[in-house]
Amino acid sequence: MTRIRAQQEDDAHRVRYQEPKEGRFPNRPITIGRWFFGGWKTAVPGERLSTVASRQDSDRYHRTVPAVLAVVFLCLGPVVSLRAADAESMADRTLRRIVERQQELFAEAAQQGEKLDESNFRQQVQSITHEYELLLRNNPSLAMGYAAYGYLLSKIDQRKEATSMLLKANQLDPNIALVKNQLGNLLAEDGKPLQAAPYFISAIKLEPNQPLYHYQLGTLLAEARENFLKTGEWTRASLDRAMHHAFQRAAELAPDRFEFAYRHAESFYDLEQPDWAGALQAWGALEEKAPTPIERQTMRLHAANVCIKIGKLAHARALIETVDEPKLQGQKDRLLPQLAEAEKK
Repeated sequence: MTRIRAQQEDDAHRVRYQEPKEGRFPNRPITIGRWFFGGWKTAVPGERLSTVASRQDSDRYHRTVPAVLAVVFLCLGPVVSLRAADAESMADRTLRRIVERQQELFAEAAQQGEKLDESNFRQQVQSITHEYELLLRNNPSLAMGYAAYGYLLSKIDQRKEATSMLLKANQLDPNIALVKNQLGNLLAEDGKPLQAAPYFISAIKLEPNQPLYHYQLGTLLAEARENFLKTGEWTRASLDRAMHHAFQRAAELAPDRFEFAYRHAESFYDLEQPDWAGALQAWGALEEKAPTPIERQTMRLHAANVCIKIGKLAHARALIETVDEPKLQGQKDRLLPQLAEAEKK
């Protein structure tokens, strides 16, 4: 079993500008599926003041396989439980038992953290995969079984096998939003954003109140902007509206998810014609929600950056002067010359 590599920043609290990166696609795959676990950062064209919003970053963003899959089965559990509410067949009961076993295994493994016995963990995961194979051999029309198994395989990097299982699930039951979303993930990560988009859109239509699916779509549209524009079916304005709206809906539907609100505020930088007043309001709201001093000061740097762009120079200077976190000094030093240059005009 291949270990999932969760990306990390060596200096996770550092704030930096991200320079324009034109022509990133189609030759480079899109990292999209890992967003749900906080393990990647976007890189899209346009100047952006960017940070890893640190909420005890070393714990929050460093994910092992067990921690990732624990989240996966928090998603799968409620879906399988819905089946249990109906007249439950033997196959349904077996599937529910497998998923419950997975939940227990990965929850326990996540608690063990660095002390995890990986050899034993792999053996237990292998045992679960054998249970899936037996279940599906005896019940070849069990769509949710293929969905659950495919989701597991995708998170342990068995991508080809995962795609096969998910496509089978989609063939048997085209109304499982989780399957649509994960197929979109796999296509996006394989550098096929145009093929991925319909799956994300279908997931949203099936479950419009699931913030994850809106976030995935927004990420895809931001990361693969040039691919969509080259089709001629999108204008820059329509693409910007769809991208920004997707991030906004994700933040609205999950107000407790700080990273959703952060990406929504950050998306103002991605717009060809940014609504800087809206951006300033978004960063101000985020500062109020930020739980740590370094996060609050990071939001102030974003607000100062916006103030420079719209000519509120005195306010920008006042905000910058409140930043005293040593790890933010580098970004503060980059903003001050821009502010000084703007004041000369």
